[in-house]
Amino acid sequence: MGKEGTLYLCPTPIGNLEDITLRALKILKEVDLIAAEDTRVTIKLLNHYEIKTPLVSYHEHNKRGQGPKLIGLLQEGKNIALVSDAGTPGISDPGQDLVKLAIEAGIEVVPLPGAAAVISALVASGLSTERFAFEGFLPKKAGERDKRLAELAPDPRTLIFYEAPHRITKTLKALKDGLGNRKAVIAREMTKLHEEFIRGTLEELIQKFAETAPKGEMVIVLEGAGADSKPGKENSPGWDPELSAIERKSKLESIIEDKIRKGFSKNQALREAAKELGISRNEAYELLINKS
Repeated sequence: MGKEGTLYLCPTPIGNLEDITLRALKILKEVDLIAAEDTRVTIKLLNHYEIKTPLVSYHEHNKRGQGPKLIGLLQEGKNIALVSDAGTPGISDPGQDLVKLAIEAGIEVVPLPGAAAVISALVASGLSTERFAFEGFLPKKAGERDKRLAELAPDPRTLIFYEAPHRITKTLKALKDGLGNRKAVIAREMTKLHEEFIRGTLEELIQKFAETAPKGEMVIVLEGAGADSKPGKENSPGWDPELSAIERKSKLESIIEDKIRKGFSKNQALREAAKELGISRNEAYELLINKS
């Protein structure tokens, strides 16, 4: 049996056609086949660089049939480059499924470095880059979306989401309702002529798009839980040891009410109030339900 081929993961520009590596261009020219999310999009890139390699489509709606065919070609010794419409294949697209199939079949998978909207948006956001979580697109169904946001509410990491312009306002409102009125950045049309970074609180961004129709693909970068005030004795009011249980409960309720007025959900308001007072969420909850 002959040597099997290699599956190359080739990042493509997220806007500006010059944002592609020399190595990626070399691979795209040398492989036997390019598997593209949308051949109509990829052919523009190939024509720009005069690349004549044959194209085949591989996308969400044909991956079950097309995936095994591509694996068969790799097993025959063909080298294939996988590309998405923009950025690094395998991130929020069906490329991850082809990679799994290739690994299961013992095919070598070679990733190339290159453009990724998630990283470009993060590093230019001005929010913390020390720890972050990429969440892709939030679920469209309200119940599933609310469940995901409840899981993310206490996460201290910077959160990153993708969203289409026709859904951006709805998503921003869902984030505000589920996570509170946090600082956020919208990265729009990155690397293109009308590149823009819109910064503010979620409420301010919602107002912005109420006044100006959103256009272009967008990345939302959102500060993590407690990003403004890290817990600690120096910035936490804590408990006054002279306070009675009733006074402590009243103080806790006052902080929670203030958080809710600022846009926090009830659960998030409770977590943040407990953090400010230097007690656990469970302690705060027990105090709230105590009728004495």
